Amino acid sequence: MRALDVKETTAVFEKLFKFIGPNLKHIVDRPDPDPPSAGGRHCFRLQRNHVYYAPESMVRRALHATRDRLDSLGVCVGRFTGSGSFRLTIQCLDLIAPFARRKIWLKPAAEMQFLYGNHVLKAGLGRITENTVMNDGVVVFSMSDLPLGFGVFVPKDTQACRKLEPNGMVLLNQGDIGEYLRMERVEDEPKNQDEERKVKKLKFNKKRKNLAMVGTRNGGFVGGRDAYKKRKTT
Repeated sequence: MRALDVKETTAVFEKLFKFIGPNLKHIVDRPDPDPPSAGGRHCFRLQRNHVYYAPESMVRRALHATRDRLDSLGVCVGRFTGSGSFRLTIQCLDLIAPFARRKIWLKPAAEMQFLYGNHVLKAGLGRITENTVMNDGVVVFSMSDLPLGFGVFVPKDTQACRKLEPNGMVLLNQGDIGEYLRMERVEDEPKNQDEERKVKKLKFNKKRKNLAMVGTRNGGFVGGRDAYKKRKTT
C-alpha cells in the first residue's frame, strides 16, 4: 500500500470531477472522525492497482499488515487497468451519490433492466437534471431517490434527450448495484478449466464409492448388486 503519485492522483481526480464537479473538495477535505481533534483527513491509497479512500487513522493502523495480507481498506473508489486508465467501481457509489451534479431517475419498470447491467433507454427515463450534456458523468436513482448506479450521458443535451424515440439510448451503464450479486455468482463458479475438472473428478469418485462396482471379463464394469445378480442368473 502506498500513496498515489502525481499522474495517478490526476487520473483519479479527473474521473471523480466528471461526476461530482467542484464538490470534489468535500471529499478531499473530509475530516477524519477518529479522533476528530487530531486534524486528520481522508486520503487515497493504492493497493494492487485498486484505489482506496479511507481516514488517515485507519491507514496508520493498516500499515501493520503486510501487503499480501491486506485485502481491502476503507472504500474502493476504482482501479487502474493494464493500459493505465482509471475506472470507477460500484463501491464508490455511496461516495459520489450525495455530491452528484447530474442525475437521472428511472421508472420502476426500468430499474430491474438497469440492475442487470443494461443501458438506460428513453422509455425507462423518469426525470433528468437540466443542462446535462454529452459525456457527462451521471448518477442513476430510483424514483424514491435510492442510488442505483452511474454512467455516461449519450445524447447531445437534455433537449435532444426529450426528442429521442422510446428505444433511444440515454445512458451507458458503467456500474450498478446489481454487480454485487453478479460478482458473487462468478466467485462461486470454477475459475478455470483445471478447477472444473477437479470438481467433476471429485463428484465422479464420490458417486463411484456409493455404488458397488463389480468387474467384468471384458475389463468394463457394471454398477450395483442388482445388475450383478441379474448377470449371474443369465
